Amino acid sequence: VQLQASGGGLVQAGGSLRLSCSASGRTFSSYSMRWFRQAPGNEREFVAFISRGGSTSYADAVKGRFTISRDNAKEMVYLQMNTLKVEDTAVYYCAADLYGSALNRYWGQGTQVTVSS
Repeated sequence: VQLQASGGGLVQAGGSLRLSCSASGRTFSSYSMRWFRQAPGNEREFVAFISRGGSTSYADAVKGRFTISRDNAKEMVYLQMNTLKVEDTAVYYCAADLYGSALNRYWGQGTQVTVSS
């Protein structure tokens, strides 16, 4: 599967952005999807997960502010980010796990999110 993330940009603290990740190459519904992020000098960290059936989970740092969703017909996954904080600044990556297995994980290129104070 090929993944293409988009939607990043510069936003003020308290603002919102919606990231999108398009998938192509294989049946999208076969994949559970995740968003990760990596800030300068930090390791890549988990942000949000959505299962093939639509169940979701979030990192504590974003719970209540971010929402992950998917549209299998459009082969898209989204990350709605509200009440953004300066510490949300990072490169955001989408990842696809075939049949939910991290052993078969595919990464998209990142999209930069910068939150200014």
